[in-house]
Amino acid sequence: MADQVKLEILYDDKEIVAVNKPEGIASIAENDTRRDSIHSLLEKKLSQKIFIVHRLDKEVSGVILFAKNAATHKMLNRQFAGRTVKKSYLALVYGNVDKNEGSITKAIREFGSGRMGVDEKNGKPSSTNFKILKRFKEYTLLELNPSTGRRHQLRVHLYSIGHSIVGDSRYGDKETQKNFPRIMLHAQSIKFDLRERKGIEIRCDAPKSFLDVLETI
Repeated sequence: MADQVKLEILYDDKEIVAVNKPEGIASIAENDTRRDSIHSLLEKKLSQKIFIVHRLDKEVSGVILFAKNAATHKMLNRQFAGRTVKKSYLALVYGNVDKNEGSITKAIREFGSGRMGVDEKNGKPSSTNFKILKRFKEYTLLELNPSTGRRHQLRVHLYSIGHSIVGDSRYGDKETQKNFPRIMLHAQSIKFDLRERKGIEIRCDAPKSFLDVLETI
């Protein structure tokens, strides 16, 4: 797929660049470094070194941010570590979520083979806020706002409360998930500060592949 990817740049200046990441391509290099990633494609496109700030799971679409120099990279890393970066996601989950809004605060750790899970004793503190955007007969569309950035956090948290994300074969019934062409998780916005510029927000609409699934349910 990487060979066919045409990067849509959402924002670009001398310090940062943000891209609309399609589902199905890795954010950064995987074990097979011959395969392109968003990071490697962006470096080729801009003909310069690009610094990794955060990442999205391969299956997930949406806005992803990179730094163009070491100083900006360090500044953004401090904000991510300090949990001042605000991120918003769209997620379609199975079932009817009871509360219109709420928080999931379950500790997470890795259990092996890249699979994460809840472990209140040995896991790292993790927090995800959610609110309902729309209810369907058998599904619920949520806005998710994580305040921590653990690997697979959103996927694990929703799975842990009995509402796994539609199309997520890792944290859900594999046979059921095969009925969907993609994981229904999309990074729709990111908000951060950059020196004297406060509250920079970059948004990215859900792609056709996401909207098509909503129309079928």
